[in-house]
Amino acid sequence: MSQSPEFARSQALTPWFRHVESTASTNRDLLEAASDLSNWAVMVADLQTGGRGRSGRTWDAPAASSLLASVLIRPVGVAVTQFGWLPLIAGLSMVEAISGVTGSVRAGVKWPNDVLIRDHKVCGILSELLSDASGVVVGSGVNLFQTREQLPIETATSLALEGVELASADALLHLYLAALQNNVAEFEALGGELDGSDLLARIRANCATIGRDVRVVLPNAPDFHGVADDIDALGRLVVRGSSERLAVSAGDVVHLRHN
Repeated sequence: MSQSPEFARSQALTPWFRHVESTASTNRDLLEAASDLSNWAVMVADLQTGGRGRSGRTWDAPAASSLLASVLIRPVGVAVTQFGWLPLIAGLSMVEAISGVTGSVRAGVKWPNDVLIRDHKVCGILSELLSDASGVVVGSGVNLFQTREQLPIETATSLALEGVELASADALLHLYLAALQNNVAEFEALGGELDGSDLLARIRANCATIGRDVRVVLPNAPDFHGVADDIDALGRLVVRGSSERLAVSAGDVVHLRHN
């Protein structure tokens, strides 16, 4: 394990930690090395040249302006069919970490894996299954220090733009890893079955999509419009349309704005 003074607090929480100046993708690196790594291995990069989001979208940011980190998680006692909860659990953990460094700035999870502040994206999360299905690599990209000009779209934001004076990327990563480890431990204790749990209640309470008018872009089907009502016991977003309810397990969800 390489030593990283810049991430001393975060490194203390992991059995294996690597910090690099640049790589194509921290997720890809951990996926390729996973067979030789311990649970909770962490990789951080100052710059990603091939970072990705959901559906193959690119993720681009100036060097050292973002927290770009991936975590190897092998849930104990949880069926692979329940791993779909992990993006939501990671999103909840990031919301809790942001609350820890800001105190007053309110963040929320846009189902299933973006973190928003004032309806602007501050963090994207990408979870990818290991080739042997023993666990996942969860990657996160948080906009920390970007100016408005450095952000690629108008609907993005950074912690700096929200008035957060962050001491270092380590300050946020340390809180995120601690929250993620605690939440995954709860997930394991539940055997991956969240129905009726406090963990599911906290996921719902911190979901910025519930209560919103949304458009769901479905594969091979017409778009579905309605109000996001709930996250069910399977982690699906429940959307109430004009004549039916839809439980969404896969698809892009667009928050609709009304002037």
